[in-house]
Amino acid sequence: MLVLDNGRIHHANMVQAFLDGEEGSASHFNFLPPYSPHLNPIERLWKWLKDEVIANVLHKDQNDIAQSITRFEQYVLQHADEVLRRVGCAVVNQRLGCQFRCIQKDF
Repeated sequence: MLVLDNGRIHHANMVQAFLDGEEGSASHFNFLPPYSPHLNPIERLWKWLKDEVIANVLHKDQNDIAQSITRFEQYVLQHADEVLRRVGCAVVNQRLGCQFRCIQKDF
């Protein structure tokens, strides 16, 4: 099963042709409701990025923005527990590695 948000790309002709084709029919696709950030944890990560890098910050040029984004990416890579907490997920079993579940519904 693959869960897709309702991004424009997921409704493009090329994607729809794949979904309707032989390979696409071997999988089950679920589309999230049109506006459902509480069901899409990546939206919380984007909000965090915007709050840290873009909101109320005057960047001197495009390179300065890129450097700020890179610093944010490095921080995220080094603080997995905080990332999971901020996106509303918790590790189910640390011995199994990446398995987690969403526990927070509000955005």
